[in-house]
Amino acid sequence: MREQPVVVAARRTPIGTAAHAFRSLTVDRLAAPVIGAVAREVAHLGVPVEDVVLGNCTGPGGNVARVSALAAGMGHGVPGVTVDRQCGSGLAAILLAGQAVGGGEMDLVIAGGAESASTAPLRAHRGLAGEAAVPYERAPFVPAGHPDPDMGPAAEALAAARGVSRERQDAYACQSHAKALAAREAGRFEQEIVAVEGRVADQRPRALRMESLSRLPAAFVPGGTVTAGNSSPVSDGAAAVAIVPERLRAAAGLPGLRLRAGAVVGCDPELPGWGPVLAVRRVLRRAGADLERVAAVEIVEAFAAQVLAVTDALGLDPLGADRDRVCADGGALALGHPWGATGAVVVTRLFSRLVRSDAPAGTLGLATAAVGGGLGVAALFEVV
Repeated sequence: MREQPVVVAARRTPIGTAAHAFRSLTVDRLAAPVIGAVAREVAHLGVPVEDVVLGNCTGPGGNVARVSALAAGMGHGVPGVTVDRQCGSGLAAILLAGQAVGGGEMDLVIAGGAESASTAPLRAHRGLAGEAAVPYERAPFVPAGHPDPDMGPAAEALAAARGVSRERQDAYACQSHAKALAAREAGRFEQEIVAVEGRVADQRPRALRMESLSRLPAAFVPGGTVTAGNSSPVSDGAAAVAIVPERLRAAAGLPGLRLRAGAVVGCDPELPGWGPVLAVRRVLRRAGADLERVAAVEIVEAFAAQVLAVTDALGLDPLGADRDRVCADGGALALGHPWGATGAVVVTRLFSRLVRSDAPAGTLGLATAAVGGGLGVAALFEVV
């Protein structure tokens, strides 16, 4: 029997800039606190956690989800599975967990993502006999012979292709930080954050000025428009949600976010930032919904250029009329971008914006992320 999967709890760590706040914490030590916190929030349902699904990109290998579940005290019977869809991993993990619950296979799954860029292992290809190993920065996103840009140059190419100016990118980055600072001051992050190592607030958000941003040099392409100021930082953090079938949610009288539809798509690897456009269109089509009805949009802010190219294509104006719809409390530009976790962070943000703020039943929220190698991930949720 087909079930309706519902997110009934969502928490995250503070996000730290790599090599700073959480520089000594391995990925399981970041994930375990949020897994444990989410599990405690739903313990009164009286059903066991049947699996933990975590996104992770650069961790130590093995099975990060299983290690993190054990570290969180889940017990030997909770298996764990680790998902790698790069920057979309946390959101993809939630979609996979939703499929397990929706298919009637499980009644309670904890899903999300975690990334410790600070402690990620160095990687190297084995050398031939008598030769030294050859270090490399990242795994290829595509096979040899295909375009495989790093995400910075790819964002630059997307900005050029879609006509996204440097001024708009800087304005969006400045706004993201201002929103995050205002949200923190108003206490809107407090209920979603789980303290880690005594830290209870995100490390990065700061007051930015357009004048300062405009003086920064191009970071990836000479004479380009993408800079360190309008790009997200490499970061450490984790986020997790609890997903149960609608019958359990309703019996317990819990508010939540029903997963209406999810989509993972492929696009041109040369312009990977375009993926959310295709994913959002598909997920809205599957759900039979119009974007005009969506009250809250959370997009992984890897680069201001990429966010603006996507929102332009979708007909959203995050610097104007849709300022309070799109990443209303700031995003990864201000908070940080722990790659495997950020897709789950945006779902946690939707949970706070809609469920914790008592949005009426039927209100729609959208989460989406672009992925290296040419992928897009999106999910549409409805308040119940």
